[in-house]
Amino acid sequence: MALTAVEVYKNLPKTNCGDCGVPTCLAFAMKLVQKQAALDACPHVTDEMKAALEGSSAPPMATVTIGVGDCALKVGGETVLFRHEETFRNPCGLALRVHSSLADEEILQQVGKIEAARYERVGMSLGADLIAVEDVGDGRLPTVARLAAEGSSLPLVLVSTDAAALGAALEVCGDKRPLVYGATPDNVGEVAALAKQHDCPLALRASSLEELVGLSEQATAAGCSQLLLDSGAGTLAAMLNDQTTIRRAALHKKFKPLGFPTLVNCTKTDPAQQMLEAITAVAKYAAVVIMDWLPDEYLLPVVTARLNVYSDPQKPIQVEPGVHAVGEPTADSPVLVTTNFSLTYYLVEGDVMAAKTPAYIMAVDTKGTSVLTAWAAGDFTGESIAAAVEQFRLADKVSHRTLILPGGVAVLKGKLEESSGWQVLVGPRESSGITLFFRQQGFVPQQ
Repeated sequence: MALTAVEVYKNLPKTNCGDCGVPTCLAFAMKLVQKQAALDACPHVTDEMKAALEGSSAPPMATVTIGVGDCALKVGGETVLFRHEETFRNPCGLALRVHSSLADEEILQQVGKIEAARYERVGMSLGADLIAVEDVGDGRLPTVARLAAEGSSLPLVLVSTDAAALGAALEVCGDKRPLVYGATPDNVGEVAALAKQHDCPLALRASSLEELVGLSEQATAAGCSQLLLDSGAGTLAAMLNDQTTIRRAALHKKFKPLGFPTLVNCTKTDPAQQMLEAITAVAKYAAVVIMDWLPDEYLLPVVTARLNVYSDPQKPIQVEPGVHAVGEPTADSPVLVTTNFSLTYYLVEGDVMAAKTPAYIMAVDTKGTSVLTAWAAGDFTGESIAAAVEQFRLADKVSHRTLILPGGVAVLKGKLEESSGWQVLVGPRESSGITLFFRQQGFVPQQ
């Protein structure tokens, strides 16, 4: 059970020196319990105190790092069940599968496609984070692992239950710290030893939660602390139940054998079903999801769902306020006004591009909220838009003095004209009407 603030306080120096950055030891104890401070912040804590307070100072779920360098992926480290309680810290990693049965040339082609497959959404580049090299028992796992490591900068997942094959593969790519996915009740001793020897994270594969607890205890006893858990759920309902049970046990019960991030291996043969399986896993706590290399129409929904789940609900995704060029606008190009909420901005940008008419978009700083939300909050007003015109020196970019206002806030037209001295046109309510609006205003599309 987690310690209370009073219990933690009893094991602190009680000097109230303030060296930890908190005025009193009791206040510091409260921050420790709430996971808002680290025990190392106290320079006077002894080894005996650290041992006594280990349960309170350690996070309920371990953070696991897969790979090395700039492409290393951190998963786990979560502290809440629901995003609105705080936020989810480390986005789920998406691993796309490469089978060892493929010929060398096919492997290099597929690895290249996986790394190159990126999707632009709200100004962010989305795609796979890992390459899962799956052993089919043909003895080619080391060769495929080497090819994948040489052909891509993405971290690897070595998928096999054959300890000898995993050992051979780690000899050629162990320095890349791949995730070793294959410790089962039959091989946990051998595979855990390999993971420890090469300092690699280890994924445990069981057939039930009870079996998973035993595997976790065995792997931990063998010296492996970077673990991922796969409960081996055979159905979607069982997977949902296991994912929830593991997260609750880790966060609410502080049950250490389950205090690790989870892995879900999607194996549905139908692409649509596999996509739904992956999205469900992303939405319900999976830290790593392995799936097949599928066409864009199946992968894009998965990465989009991940973006939605792991965006901070308290910090809207924003673009930089300012005047942004779409295409190659000139001094005569139209100027559209909107907010700096990413989804709003990129919808407008996409529809301006679809209209094939170069233009400027002035994104007003509304703290990342949409047009109507910002207007209702008083952050998108005639005065604030006029101030943005001056701040961004819009008059230096265009020869005309005309702004296009979103149709949903047409009420701002008079005040904006009064505050800015510019003429204001009321545009369409929805950005999908931009093409027709441009035609009606006589803006000529680029050929």
